[in-house]
Amino acid sequence: MKITVIGAGNVGATTAQRIADNELAHHVVLVDVAEGIPQGKGLDMFESMPVEGSDTRIIGTNGYDETEGSDIVIITAGLARKPGMSRDDLLIKNTEIVKSCAEQSIAKSPNAIFIIVSNPLDVMTYVALKATGLPRHRVMGMAGVLDTARYRTFVAMELNVSVEDVTAFVLGGHGDTMVPLPRYTSVAGIPITELLPQDRIDAIVQRARNGGIEIVNHLKTGSAYYAPSASTVEMVRSITRDKRRILPCAVALEGEYGLSDVVVGVPIKLGKNGVEEIIQIKLTDEEAAALKHSADDVKSNMEKLSL
Repeated sequence: MKITVIGAGNVGATTAQRIADNELAHHVVLVDVAEGIPQGKGLDMFESMPVEGSDTRIIGTNGYDETEGSDIVIITAGLARKPGMSRDDLLIKNTEIVKSCAEQSIAKSPNAIFIIVSNPLDVMTYVALKATGLPRHRVMGMAGVLDTARYRTFVAMELNVSVEDVTAFVLGGHGDTMVPLPRYTSVAGIPITELLPQDRIDAIVQRARNGGIEIVNHLKTGSAYYAPSASTVEMVRSITRDKRRILPCAVALEGEYGLSDVVVGVPIKLGKNGVEEIIQIKLTDEEAAALKHSADDVKSNMEKLSL
């Protein structure tokens, strides 16, 4: 198994480190345009493998020749958000970056599965889908796993329980219009609606929606990378080990949930072939309307691009 991570910033480097620590690939290639940065970080990571007990080999490079034959390509490259900046502000600049990364990667690794992490995530997944020309089951975005992790964290904090016992789904676009589903949220099988009053559930949902910008406001000069990298690696593990996890990920819809020609987060079965099934759960009219609103928001940004 060979995995390429494009972008050696905080998200990309931490993702590469987690993949290597967990020995999810025999080779990890870290790519970045900044001369010396991927080489230095890659060597530093490789030198930690004897301590970790992992035989994963890590190299850093400024080009794509070393990525040839990758099984998975993870794109984290792009500008990060700053305080006051929305994910949509990044749209045009990151479109150029992700398009270039995807085109150069697919030329070297035509059989790869692509995981997109760059923001605005749903639209960048669409950009990669168009740039690679791949079928939709081989190009997906990470966002839903991250949004759900944040939501689960806040539920666990509120109830003072283990995060392991919190099960949840967050659907829709990765942003202010994301759709947490309290009706499908449980703690050790107990519906959250039986454990918390509605006003506390509403507060948790709102904090999950603002989870990214809350961290940006703390950091001032950067954005989140520990949770995004962990979420990406959860997807990688499901693919490399063919676990067929049911995870919320951004995928191109072709009629599912009544939506078409849009990339948005929904539950999928994720295995060695990528998206093996799109799971269609039953939604109330209110939930379906919220998902459509979120999808319309993503589509409006997709339509701003000329690909």
